[in-house]
Amino acid sequence: MSGDLASEVLRHYWWHSIDLGNGVVTPGCKSPEKHAEECRNYFDPIDLSGKSVLDVGAWNGFYSFESKRRGARRVVATDGFAWSHPDFQGRKSFDLARAALDMDVQAVEIDVADITAEQLGNFDVVLFLGVLYHLPNPIDGLRRVASLANELLIVETMLDFQDVNRPVMAFYHDNDPANDLSNFWWAPNVACLVTLLRGHGFSAIDCAVYEERRGVFHAWRQTGSRRCGPPSHAAVAERGASTTRQRQLSEGWRLIRRGLGLP
Repeated sequence: MSGDLASEVLRHYWWHSIDLGNGVVTPGCKSPEKHAEECRNYFDPIDLSGKSVLDVGAWNGFYSFESKRRGARRVVATDGFAWSHPDFQGRKSFDLARAALDMDVQAVEIDVADITAEQLGNFDVVLFLGVLYHLPNPIDGLRRVASLANELLIVETMLDFQDVNRPVMAFYHDNDPANDLSNFWWAPNVACLVTLLRGHGFSAIDCAVYEERRGVFHAWRQTGSRRCGPPSHAAVAERGASTTRQRQLSEGWRLIRRGLGLP
């Protein structure tokens, strides 16, 4: 049986290295060592026991399955681009891994631009890992996933303009530094993403920077399940707008809309 599984695995493209058991590991572009490092960065700060988790941009499903392994009560994996792309065929590889692992993970094929609470419901924890910079409209995408997170939103993204102390975001498009045609390549700085997250009502935000230009943000609405902050070598100050300033901006925008007769 493991021989049949190994042969089937080789018929698919893999971004994630997933241990399917019996010596079969999917040949992902990300190594098992890289996954282990990322799991520490993403999951160690949160106790997932009994939580509901939404994995946006799940692709092969590594982080969906890891959430289940860490005690999540319910896990829903979503993807659009990678699952429907004729070359990646990510939904087939996800289904293969899910069946091999016998994991109770629900799959919903949907683009970020179509995500709503009416479509998916709300979740204790939402994973938004390596997705933001692929989107043509990252601010709307962040708004959509943030609205589904009852306790915690975890965002991983590329960063730029870290030497600027005000919120800014780079847009590369035709000058994609990774030569990846699936990317629109937006890259905020820490201050920008923190300001956006605070605007969506997150009261506490843990920020960490890895490999100079990769940021991990744990945005908390409530911190009852928070185990720890980021490691000291990676932790950075928020440098975003204060909660008071954000309230002032929100009130100013409300008054402008009212003056224009807008709802």
